[in-house]
Amino acid sequence: MAHGCRHARMETLTPDSPSHADAALDATARALPAGGAALRTAFPVLLMLSTCHLLNDMIQSLLPAIYPLLKDSFALSFGQVGLITLTFQLTASLLQPLVGIYTDRRPLPYSLALGMGCTLTGLLLLAHAPSFPVLLLAAALVGSGSSVFHPESSRVARMASGGQHGLAQSVFQVGGNVGSAIGPLLAAFIVMPRGQASVGWFALAALVAIALLVRIGGWYRVQLPAYRAAQARAKHGGSAYPRRVIVRTMVVLGLLIFSKYFYLASLSSYYTFYLMEKFALSAQQSQLHLFYFLGAVAAGTLAGGPIGDRIGRKYVIWVSILGVLPFTLLLPHANLLWTTILSIVIGLVLSSAFAAILVYAQELVPGRTGVIAGLFFGFAFGMGGLGAAVLGQLADHIGIEAVYAICAWLPAIGLITWLLPNTDPHQPR
Repeated sequence: MAHGCRHARMETLTPDSPSHADAALDATARALPAGGAALRTAFPVLLMLSTCHLLNDMIQSLLPAIYPLLKDSFALSFGQVGLITLTFQLTASLLQPLVGIYTDRRPLPYSLALGMGCTLTGLLLLAHAPSFPVLLLAAALVGSGSSVFHPESSRVARMASGGQHGLAQSVFQVGGNVGSAIGPLLAAFIVMPRGQASVGWFALAALVAIALLVRIGGWYRVQLPAYRAAQARAKHGGSAYPRRVIVRTMVVLGLLIFSKYFYLASLSSYYTFYLMEKFALSAQQSQLHLFYFLGAVAAGTLAGGPIGDRIGRKYVIWVSILGVLPFTLLLPHANLLWTTILSIVIGLVLSSAFAAILVYAQELVPGRTGVIAGLFFGFAFGMGGLGAAVLGQLADHIGIEAVYAICAWLPAIGLITWLLPNTDPHQPR
């Protein structure tokens, strides 16, 4: 029996004949519950998806990682640095909900590979940009690729979850966090010593991701008929909560996302400058410290989803947002050693929230996986971009250290978590 299950699962991954594909689809349709998840977790698909997320976000993290290089090469102000981040984040944030709305109605299995192609184009343009406006165009192209990748990848992760939605989202998202962590490290040892043109070497990573995403698109295409039927049943069943509760909950979750990503913008975009100014570190030394922080973010992301599956997502959100407040308040007053330790703790705790928030919202509004993923990923990117732009302008006027002292209070917004309805992750939504 176990051998037969494994064989059937392999057929869904490699549908070589019509009869095998039809049988796999029939089996999947019977296995899919109302939430649209396969009965068994498709770990090979999740691992490939996580790997692509790693490569995608590694490429994207090169942009902020080489800000010191670009700032010197193009004589940029902090405000212009923030504008680059804003351009990248806004193209991603404004397009992601639209992609989610469209693909909920008309899923596009191979759109993931096309989106990565857009990222590849932006990467090559970034490597050879001769001026600040061309840098903005490169950032916009990378952001556009992200706008396709994230909502559609989140949908595939839910399809492959086997009902373990938090685990699936964490496995998917941790790839992105690992990519974001190693991107600055690679920038420090490859790009910074060799210059802007060496960014083009990372085109190989984009090509590998495209190849994997083509294969994931084939699996997605096979699963699609059963998934669409399950989504239709979920929409017909509706939410367990009245509309006013859903609206209030979405506003609360949006404010929590604002708190999380506005604060993270201060670390991901300006942490290297903060360390260089306050502790007189070199650019490479500051990149290593950024790697420590982003590595902690990856670990926290992986832990948050499965913990939410077990104890409830609201508890994870409570601890993640509000629980980080004492550490953010201490950070501006710490020496270098404690700055490193506190930033690791902050990254570990604060990052555990997003998978819980996303799955919480998807289960609150069943049948709208793409819209919810696009909305929340887009809002997160938008808040990160807006935060980078605002904080960059603020740093030009009051200094980067003062900015960190102000941002330290943002996690206090986590107090509004008590407004979220109590839900049991083990009960059907």
